[in-house]
Amino acid sequence: MAKVVVITSGKGGVGKTTSTAALGAALAQSGQKVVVVDFDVGLRNLDLLMGAERRVVYDLVNVTQGLAKLPQALIRDKRLENLHLLPASQTRDKDALTEEGVAQVITELRSWFDWVICDSPAGIERGATLAMRFADTALVITNPEVSSVRDSDRIIGLLDSKTKKAEDGERIEKHLLITRFDPARSATGEMLSIDDVLEILATPLLGIVPESQEVLRASNLGTPVTLSNPASAAARAYMAAAQRLMGEDVPMTIPSDKKSLFDKLFGRRAA
Repeated sequence: MAKVVVITSGKGGVGKTTSTAALGAALAQSGQKVVVVDFDVGLRNLDLLMGAERRVVYDLVNVTQGLAKLPQALIRDKRLENLHLLPASQTRDKDALTEEGVAQVITELRSWFDWVICDSPAGIERGATLAMRFADTALVITNPEVSSVRDSDRIIGLLDSKTKKAEDGERIEKHLLITRFDPARSATGEMLSIDDVLEILATPLLGIVPESQEVLRASNLGTPVTLSNPASAAARAYMAAAQRLMGEDVPMTIPSDKKSLFDKLFGRRAA
């Protein structure tokens, strides 16, 4: 039976879709059967980051409305055979999704996969609440900025009130993933420190993804960063976060893309 994880935040542009693709690929690279589900109806982007935009025939809305079977809509990744994508519709609005239809899809996916990763739209409207509705675990994505952290605090409140688990009297498991972190800017006060974010949100930290040009490069290539450049700081951060998500004890660090003097000298000699 799969674990259903919602990737969510209050603010747009913090890296939810990037994180969904990277974590989905990282879990699949560890041998897990994974499906990533795009809930951002009308603004479909997860297929682009997965390099599958030309392979979309049916989508999540088609399946929930009975216009297609789930196997018809699932797209198997060409690089990892145990990674699948269920895309969103690009031509419908978020009202096209119903709670009953989403429940049926999630139930079916649970029986086929180890992990169901739901990429939520930003904000607190219907699409976001449906994405988190049936989750076992929530991964709240935030940047170390006041506006992003404040919006994340609002989302944490919704997770404790609007999910099925909350209504059943259970607490949904929540983790925090801080993205686009720059230690130098944090040290000068240009962005919040990790301690500041944790103090405000009071949520266990799953990982810290540093600012990295490799994330943008991977997005443009249509490949999760954990596949496009596994040695990059961002990829290593996502791989470590995936290991923690699976229950492994991995030390919390902030990976860096900067090479040491030894690496630079060795690189010059090799060149």
